[in-house]
Amino acid sequence: MRSRAPATGLGTGELAYSTDVCWPTGLRLLSLIVKYPADSGVRGMRLDGRVTVYDVARLLPAITDLRDLCRSLAMLDAILSPDWESRYYSFNAGWADGEEMASKRNGSGDEYSIVFSAVGVYVRGFDHESPMSPYGHDGVPWPGVIDDVPALFTPYVEEPAFTDEDDVPVVTACLWREATDDHWRHGQIDFPAGRPDPDGAEGLFELLVDRSPEAFQRFAEDYYEVPVDLEAVRHVYALKPLDQALVSSLNAEVTLADLAEDIAEIGYPQPGPDSI
Repeated sequence: MRSRAPATGLGTGELAYSTDVCWPTGLRLLSLIVKYPADSGVRGMRLDGRVTVYDVARLLPAITDLRDLCRSLAMLDAILSPDWESRYYSFNAGWADGEEMASKRNGSGDEYSIVFSAVGVYVRGFDHESPMSPYGHDGVPWPGVIDDVPALFTPYVEEPAFTDEDDVPVVTACLWREATDDHWRHGQIDFPAGRPDPDGAEGLFELLVDRSPEAFQRFAEDYYEVPVDLEAVRHVYALKPLDQALVSSLNAEVTLADLAEDIAEIGYPQPGPDSI
């Protein structure tokens, strides 16, 4: 691995390094933008280069931290978008008996689902423009994407919510981690050439890899086209209970009472009695 000189001209608290890395898919340039946000204990990494599920697996946090992050993303989106259909990120703490699900939908056909259960975590991502889509590959998942998924996660591979009307798994990227594992796993995949994000992993999981509040702020300001208060984002990323002032700083048209059902569904910490 050969490192290049650090880049300059980035945002406050950012350093970038470019590295030539030899992966199973070949030699390629990987740029890491390492963030050191002020007044925050969170550090994130933004990937730039040819990114696949291999890279995401190295950078995803532990199960507990991922669950917390997914709840924070869902809570922030619930505040910014009272209309559930317009939200990117959701979390259902009562998805099924003993199971929780985090999800992302961009409204254009790209999505992910993350199932948390006693046996571990199953992650399914789908990029509708990926050359690895089942719909461009004879109606079957790309070789290696789900071939090595352990049997205990088979119910999620076959879950009707994650398959189409012909029972084809709707997936271009897949990861999993058993409760006893110390790292994330993925299949052995021969990725198609000619695209920097062949399985859609970079776009799908960007906010799970760059876990800084600034990353969400950038996303939300671009998507919702409104200013997003960074301190409020940090508050929610820390899973601190909401109060009306915090909610109003993100969306003046939403009350804490409006969010009661979302708070319960997400499993976000309940507000205190003096929070209204």
